[in-house]
Amino acid sequence: MANVISISHFTLLALPYLLLLLSSTAAAINVTAVLSSFPNLSSFSNLLVSSGIAAELSGRNSLTLLAVPNSQFSSATLDLTRRLPPSALADLLRFHVLLQFLSDSDLRRIPPSGSAVTTLYEASGRTFFGSGSVNVTRDPASGSVTIGSPATKNVTVLKLLETKPPNITVLTVDSLIVPTGIDITASETLTPPPTSTSLSPPPAGINLTQILINGHNFNVALSLLVASGVITEFENDERGAGITVFVPTDSAFSDLPSNVNLQSLPAAQKAFVLKFHVLHSYYTLGSLESITNPVQPTLATEEMGAGSYTLNISRVNGSIVTINSGVVLAVVTQTAFDQNPVSVFGVSKVLLPKELFPKSGQPVATAPPHEISLSPESSRLVSPPREIVSSGAVKTTLGFLALWCWCIAFCYVLVQL
Repeated sequence: MANVISISHFTLLALPYLLLLLSSTAAAINVTAVLSSFPNLSSFSNLLVSSGIAAELSGRNSLTLLAVPNSQFSSATLDLTRRLPPSALADLLRFHVLLQFLSDSDLRRIPPSGSAVTTLYEASGRTFFGSGSVNVTRDPASGSVTIGSPATKNVTVLKLLETKPPNITVLTVDSLIVPTGIDITASETLTPPPTSTSLSPPPAGINLTQILINGHNFNVALSLLVASGVITEFENDERGAGITVFVPTDSAFSDLPSNVNLQSLPAAQKAFVLKFHVLHSYYTLGSLESITNPVQPTLATEEMGAGSYTLNISRVNGSIVTINSGVVLAVVTQTAFDQNPVSVFGVSKVLLPKELFPKSGQPVATAPPHEISLSPESSRLVSPPREIVSSGAVKTTLGFLALWCWCIAFCYVLVQL
């Protein structure tokens, strides 16, 4: 007698969701597994594991890794990295993690003047000696790509070794990039720098005021947050699920339409606008790029009710995160801070809620241009969003739909047996 296979309607409905869940889980980055395919990166991989950075990266899903091949490690360098204090070694390696997925085409579009990219070191809030970002430049004549910062020696990209869009790119470089404050050429007894610049652990809790001061281009936003008193509320809300803060740059406030005057708003409405820039959950940049529910409630939603004061977050042009408030369309331009449970991102526009600023005949935000441009004036690797979803995203969506239909048809056949 043939065995009868019984499949409930619940199973038929649940199977597609299970497949989607598995696909999103697979997007997490396992740096160790990626590097295991390249024996010439074993020394660098071992450093990532021993320092704990490999485990730290497992929660991210979009980055570029600057890996140093074994042939570029001198015995003295290897020996000294083993003797660095654990915190210093971790910071050294964080400087080799760029919090942005850079494909081969991204690298080819970099202007000669370069583009700044945030590192994990900068996002950790431990950059006590200056900026933790790096400048990526490309020589248009030779095509060679160099990476460094004003305070560090530039390194040359040897090869694009691995790329798995939109998650991880592995670039090999000819030496370690050493951030200011970590002396890899010091003697065995590492003497600490002067007290005024000594490397100390980050303070307990999150100081959003200091984070925005360090960002240099958030002065207007900082003054509004301090004057309204909501910055203290934000710092208290980082406990639990954490928070994600979108901070308009100074130029974003300069670009406000003439009919929008935030200073003239009543105190309560001004607070709503500021809370409209905060999600009550912690998101990395990679998490925002792959967010499954684009409509996100804000801190203002919690006070005004479900469905109000929400932000629509999406990804276009590969790895560009856009935020639609219903009135304006903003772009995430930089990562100012990213350390669980708090992330702070710079945005190109002041996010105006439609509840307070309904659209009028005069457009509040201009439509973004279609052309991708990484001009020398750009301070970050950010290109204006396109209104048309990239072909890669369309193919991915069609692939999931085809898989879903196949599963339903297969289950239907089983039911008929």
